[in-house]
Amino acid sequence: MNVLVTGGAGYIGSILSRLLLKEGYNVTVLDRLFFGKDSIKDIKDEITLIKDDIRFFDPELLNGIDAIFDLAALSNDPCGELDPEKTLDINYKGRVRVATLAKKHGIRKYVFASTCSVYGFQDTLINEESNLNPLTTYAKASVMAEKKILPLADKDFYATVLRQATVYGFSYRMRFDLAINGMTLGYFKNGKIPIMRDGTQWRPFVNVNDTSLAFIKVLEAEPELVNCQIFNVGYDEQNVQIFDLAKMVAEACDLPFKYEWYGDCDTRSYRVSFSKIRDTLNYVPQTSIKQGAKNVFDALSEGKLDPDDQRMITVKWYKHILEMQKFLKDTEIDGALL
Repeated sequence: MNVLVTGGAGYIGSILSRLLLKEGYNVTVLDRLFFGKDSIKDIKDEITLIKDDIRFFDPELLNGIDAIFDLAALSNDPCGELDPEKTLDINYKGRVRVATLAKKHGIRKYVFASTCSVYGFQDTLINEESNLNPLTTYAKASVMAEKKILPLADKDFYATVLRQATVYGFSYRMRFDLAINGMTLGYFKNGKIPIMRDGTQWRPFVNVNDTSLAFIKVLEAEPELVNCQIFNVGYDEQNVQIFDLAKMVAEACDLPFKYEWYGDCDTRSYRVSFSKIRDTLNYVPQTSIKQGAKNVFDALSEGKLDPDDQRMITVKWYKHILEMQKFLKDTEIDGALL
């Protein structure tokens, strides 16, 4: 089977692409490569790499593809606010374009990578049927895309939405702008865990390997189980308040619990039920929060990750790209980046 992964060189995509290869699938990666090719350099001879943008790629590239995992997006809530118009252009319009073209080209399976951030703030445990409360451009773009993509599903085009919990863990395209990873980096560099105020906010978590396996579960499931369905992806036991999360990270790193506050009080807080994907697809994540944090800490300690590489803080790198784009525009050099 030929599988296309948009954003396949990214934080989740670089893990997912490898898992697909391991399972014997033919993998095509379509990625703008904002962060370079390092994340896929060791598998470059095993995949088909297309450097392109989901908004502009030639639809003929979809010929021969059997399934699409649509992960390409400007990542996370802070990044989405750097340029809200651009976020909607890529995360909403670009991904609806991929789904629409997929159906037009007879591709049978399409899986949309959404986010539990669409729940925003909720007082009770929520599931896939709960009301949505997107508080950021990133979350709003995901909601808009979901509402356009799911109605495309029919007996010949299977569309599924995966609302992923906050992801953590080591990846080949590392991100330190995610809660557990960022806490681990702060501890490694400064001896203190950075905690976003006020620490009582709830958040669900899932390891990057585990969330990648969820995509494969959907791909291999019977169509009637996943077509036109939404699944939260995570683990009930990994709904954690942020201050307690920081304690878990300290224990994982086997260091005294020291911390420092940062930022304004987080307006997002939600606990999510993952019973639907567990009961429907027999999906149970295997990696604990402590295991994931320790893996990241060990990778830093062993020099496998550069703690000062600004590409690993997504919002900083996007700011750099936007500044370069402004420079190119001001100097009348043709070189659109975003």
